Amino acid sequence: MYLAERWYESRLRPGLALLAPLAGLFAGAAALRRRLYRRGALPCRRLPVPVVVVGNLTAGGAGKTPLTLWLARELLRRGRQPGIVSRGYGGSAAGPLAVAAGATAAEVGDEPLLLANKSGVPVWIGRDRAAAGSALLAAHPAVDLVLCDDGLQHYRLARDVEIAVFDGRGAGNGWPLPAGPLREPLARLAAVDAVVFNGRRDGRVVEAAAGIDHFDMALRPGAFYRLGDPGSLCTAADLAGRPLHALAGIGHPGRFFRTLADLGLEFTAHPFPDHHAYGAADLAFAAGGVLLMTEKDAVKCKTLATGETWVLPVEAEVSPALIDLILEKIRGRQAS
Repeated sequence: MYLAERWYESRLRPGLALLAPLAGLFAGAAALRRRLYRRGALPCRRLPVPVVVVGNLTAGGAGKTPLTLWLARELLRRGRQPGIVSRGYGGSAAGPLAVAAGATAAEVGDEPLLLANKSGVPVWIGRDRAAAGSALLAAHPAVDLVLCDDGLQHYRLARDVEIAVFDGRGAGNGWPLPAGPLREPLARLAAVDAVVFNGRRDGRVVEAAAGIDHFDMALRPGAFYRLGDPGSLCTAADLAGRPLHALAGIGHPGRFFRTLADLGLEFTAHPFPDHHAYGAADLAFAAGGVLLMTEKDAVKCKTLATGETWVLPVEAEVSPALIDLILEKIRGRQAS
């Protein structure tokens, strides 16, 4: 977590400058890999339905999963039948595998489990997203569009629409991994179809994506619900003044903590690495207090939290024009 925090400072710190040679090698390897796919030297696979990829250029969370949920729901409202594929990061299964009722985050990953619980559409995982997409379509022939969660660099899967997501940290110091957060250079944005900003717009990102459609996304908190009992609700006012502990093992824990603070709550913050595999000892700090967590953490902590625990859901808000753009881009591509 320390290294990731340094990535998102405005300049390259002297300690990170020592990693500049490795960053150059990483950037060169990433560019070569993409070139090989573009020229056909490495094979890519096209599914018989349109594919919309939601991803980012930076390592860590930027808001892809809430956006994927929003896209799935809005596409359903527009009469489409989407399915979702994901790598299943953090899970033990290599896939292809359906995220079925009773699946655990340890098996399929926390984000796919959250997507399956909330989207209302079929979700499949697989390290090979093309194979996962084919398996999904074989099991659900009514699906007429595939959403790929976090697959911008998974070039084996051919895509019809690419959406790049950035949070308020933008491109950080602008350096490639491991000196900075970039998986690919900002110039890559010239090839995407849309850029979604989950928070403040980074000027360098806006400049690199000149001519590309830009959209703003806001994450709106809902009512807290009790872990294990979603029908039991409470508000921030109900929790105010109580001994609160906030847990977040997401790409940017500070975003969750700021949301709680904006709701007027005072709490002790407990950040964990993204996709952290929790054990009972990780939650021992909450004894005698009230535990607050994200939905992504909740799918992993349902059987671990023993005291009073509340989950804060968030919903993405994006202009419907993004759905209009997607439908325009895929117009004419019919499921075969």
